[in-house]
Amino acid sequence: MLLLEKSTYYSVHQSETKRLFHVDFGQKVVKLNFCQMLALREKVNAIQLDLLFDSEVNKHGLHMLTLCNNEHLFVLSIEQVIDLVRLVHNSFAAMGLSQKYVPVSL
Repeated sequence: MLLLEKSTYYSVHQSETKRLFHVDFGQKVVKLNFCQMLALREKVNAIQLDLLFDSEVNKHGLHMLTLCNNEHLFVLSIEQVIDLVRLVHNSFAAMGLSQKYVPVSL
């Protein structure tokens, strides 16, 4: 397994023998193919971070994320969401599929 990216809460590994990615969410490791990784990137890009900080819209400071046609459900804090955004963008940058790199520190 090749480590693509590691963040505070998560890590992404790429299998060297199979065409799979293993995303470690801390409490659960999810195996994703490339299409599912692209879908994860689209979900992460669709998150409106500014609304997460709005107490009228997001009273509890949590975000729900589903993966793989609702097979996996994660409830994330705002800090975990920001960390996931960085992880996904940096993972694609590590694969050479994006020019966008998000620094780890704010």
